[in-house]
Amino acid sequence: MNIAFRQGAREGFLHYLPLSVGLIPWALVTGVAMRGAGFSVLEAMGMNCIVFAGTAQLGTLPLIVIGAPMWMILATALALNLRFVIFSAAIAPAFEGVSRWRRILSGYLLTDGVFATCSPRMLASTDKDWRLGYYLGPSIWCWLLWQVVTLIGVLGSSVLPTNWSLDFMASIALMVLLVPIVASRPMLVAALAAGATAVTLHDLPLKLGLIAAIFVGIAAGFVGERWIADDSTKDVAL
Repeated sequence: MNIAFRQGAREGFLHYLPLSVGLIPWALVTGVAMRGAGFSVLEAMGMNCIVFAGTAQLGTLPLIVIGAPMWMILATALALNLRFVIFSAAIAPAFEGVSRWRRILSGYLLTDGVFATCSPRMLASTDKDWRLGYYLGPSIWCWLLWQVVTLIGVLGSSVLPTNWSLDFMASIALMVLLVPIVASRPMLVAALAAGATAVTLHDLPLKLGLIAAIFVGIAAGFVGERWIADDSTKDVAL
């Protein structure tokens, strides 16, 4: 590990550290929910390591509990994680010159919070080693924190006070992460479109309204990105 990588990892970790507190209630909710769904400790932590996506984990748990077909569970998880396609495309230029196995590892570690807080500086840097360190520093910390706190939720599911309102705390944590993400107009358009769709289709069974909202949000984000690109091209032409 060269000096630039270590410096980037340190800066990225310190930059993300205050926001990582928001993962704590979300991870606790996930751990408690998996135990509530009947998972053993080993099963819960196995899912936590393999999937490593709180939204997909919580979104598929009701389907697992009712014994839904595997294809439906996988399709739901895929739909809930589609936003990472946009995140990956947006941050891909920062990984130019990085080896394939490191890009695969980075893809597995990609989270909403790290993308929202770290991608602007990564994309602005010209040092690939610094960029990789700036990404992996907070990403690995995020993974470790998620695993530890989820395990606490799994082991303490029967003793955690119900009046802690963990679901509400997790929602607040997600809202904190949403603010930097919607700083760009395409992301704001995507968030508004997805939110409106989710509210409108809230009563659909099997969380189909949420899945529809994800597709609508992705489509709106792409349209917004294209619209801004077209406007920029016109301005340059003028």
